[in-house]
Amino acid sequence: MNKLTKVGCSALCGSLAAISAANAGELAVTGGATVTYMSNGNNTTGNPIGMASAVSFSGTGELDNGWTYGLYIDNNDKDAYSASRINITMGGLGTIEFDQGNSGNGIGAFDNVTPTAWEEPHGAGLSGGVRTVLGISASSNVQYTSPTLFGTTVAYTYAHDVGSSDTNDKTTTVTESAEGRGHDLTVQINPSLGTEVLSGLNLYLGGSLVEVYDNANVNEDKYQGTMAVVYALGPVEIGSQWSAEYNGDETKVAGKQNYHSYKSHGFGIAFNVNDDLSVSYGTYNTRKAGYNSADAQGGEDTRRIEVESWQAAYTMGGASFKLANVQARNVLFSANDDQNATVVSLGLAF
Repeated sequence: MNKLTKVGCSALCGSLAAISAANAGELAVTGGATVTYMSNGNNTTGNPIGMASAVSFSGTGELDNGWTYGLYIDNNDKDAYSASRINITMGGLGTIEFDQGNSGNGIGAFDNVTPTAWEEPHGAGLSGGVRTVLGISASSNVQYTSPTLFGTTVAYTYAHDVGSSDTNDKTTTVTESAEGRGHDLTVQINPSLGTEVLSGLNLYLGGSLVEVYDNANVNEDKYQGTMAVVYALGPVEIGSQWSAEYNGDETKVAGKQNYHSYKSHGFGIAFNVNDDLSVSYGTYNTRKAGYNSADAQGGEDTRRIEVESWQAAYTMGGASFKLANVQARNVLFSANDDQNATVVSLGLAF
């Protein structure tokens, strides 16, 4: 981490010199660069060498009553703005965060919590088109997170207009969709009960509701839900997750296979060989479920996507070397469209 500067309010303007130095804040910057090589099975690869960079700014400060606040700005590749958030931590009263849609709040934070050495099985270069829970996390939202009591942390996230994000100061933003307010609720439980054997057990629960106002089409409110169990014991961590989605589309169109519901399941197991080396195996599958058309449903191979991945990661100071082999079956719900990819990554942290 490179600290850019540390200034008190008196440094900003001479007229503010009387303000207490206790109000001083700190601004820091972190960043990283990644180079990857990807072999995409039998498909045409072209240039297999990719590069990405990211820079994040964080500003923190403290109030006289001990509460703390922070500003976080994320820039992704080529120094392009990605997202920002402001939080206020109120001691034993919990935390309030104002988020400009970085997908880190609400049920989106639980999209896949199964253990892995590097990425989710579907996140290492070949997604296959599986569906994960997102809820309202990509929209501008406000989240309240409770203090952790008896190993339980609860968070409620609210979006006034789902789909809108990055609203400027003193302005408003309206989406052109029929989606309105959104509500996410997540619960994380670590039921250790004071025992060492249960200290590595974590339970995750999450639900999302998006209100839909669409008089022109047969669309209902949207729902998503997920639950997961993850357990770590020594160098081994294992977890399983289940998710479901109802997209509210009840339109019946002749000749169209119209699905409105999906079910997903993920599994992962990771082993820390030592402090620097870890390996993992993970799977994730999505199946079309709810069906509202009078036409015949497609076969199993057009209603199910499966992705599995073997991964390894090795760290050496600020450098990390990662390897993933990914196989996807029935990509984008296309029968017998099976693909595989191998990705090698070099990451550098600053």
